[in-house]
Amino acid sequence: MFFQQSKICPTRVHPLAAALLSTCLLASGEEESGIEFFEKRIRPVLVGKCYECHSAASSELKGGLRLDSRAFSRKGGESGPAVVPASASGSLLLAAITDGEMPPDNRLSDSVIADFAKWIEIGAPDPRDQPPTLDEAAELSWQTILEKRRGWWSLQPVATINPPVGPEQPIDAFIRVSQRRAGIEPVKPAEARVLARRLSLVLTGLPPGTDEVENFVQKGNSDTDGAYEAMVDRLLDSPHFGEHWARHWLDVVRFAETHGYEWNHEIRDAWRYRDYLTRAFNIDIPYDQLVREHIAGDLLENPRMNDQLGLNESLIGTAFWRFGELGHDNCVDFS
Repeated sequence: MFFQQSKICPTRVHPLAAALLSTCLLASGEEESGIEFFEKRIRPVLVGKCYECHSAASSELKGGLRLDSRAFSRKGGESGPAVVPASASGSLLLAAITDGEMPPDNRLSDSVIADFAKWIEIGAPDPRDQPPTLDEAAELSWQTILEKRRGWWSLQPVATINPPVGPEQPIDAFIRVSQRRAGIEPVKPAEARVLARRLSLVLTGLPPGTDEVENFVQKGNSDTDGAYEAMVDRLLDSPHFGEHWARHWLDVVRFAETHGYEWNHEIRDAWRYRDYLTRAFNIDIPYDQLVREHIAGDLLENPRMNDQLGLNESLIGTAFWRFGELGHDNCVDFS
């Protein structure tokens, strides 16, 4: 009532009222700042990392703890209060994320943990007066995840970007800009013998022979760039290049020659897919073609034929579907 009267007659505000009003507005501004901090730094983490197990949307509420409202967060769960305003030592949530207990799959970064510590220290401002309904919680969780995913570099539209000006190759120029921002100085160029070893290990997974290293060093004395390009070309032409880099793809598709478990059934002709992939890397099959062959190599109108070996390479690519976890039921009693 007092402040309403002051608002109506602002020219007659008592000095004491002015002082109280100033204090009130200052506190209000600090609270808004705290709320903004919560909305930007805390809520997205709670939604993206905690709501799956600790909200109305949880299929199984863990530890009796809900974190989807101010009241629930401060009440806590079976172990006690999760958030105690202005008390870092009394807030079990902070202890759990600091120790890496929450979230269980991946510890939060130090910067995020520091945000939670600061948030609690300033009184844990939280505008969530009412907990969300089941539908609201599920929608909020998905929307937060979706917004985060929209920022992935792989989902950004393709654009033409001019590399920074510099003497380096374009990709090196971009890296150099990031190094400067981070205050990092690039290391000096590797000495010839070290460079030869690195090239061979990176491209083929094997160390270079002594003669190859000496040849690289001698040619590099008169033509460094030419010696480098020649060695790279030789390594790319090596059959070991495909063997080495196909190994990474095999890991992605969970390649194995048996299915594991106590039965450990053999995957017949698994080696055919392994060799197919090695050949594909060695002849530099485009990525999109390789994916087509994996997904529907048996349906391509113009399959890729290997005349030398008499093979339908595209058809072999569909063996990709045979790798991964295998059920051992008889498909009849399954229900």
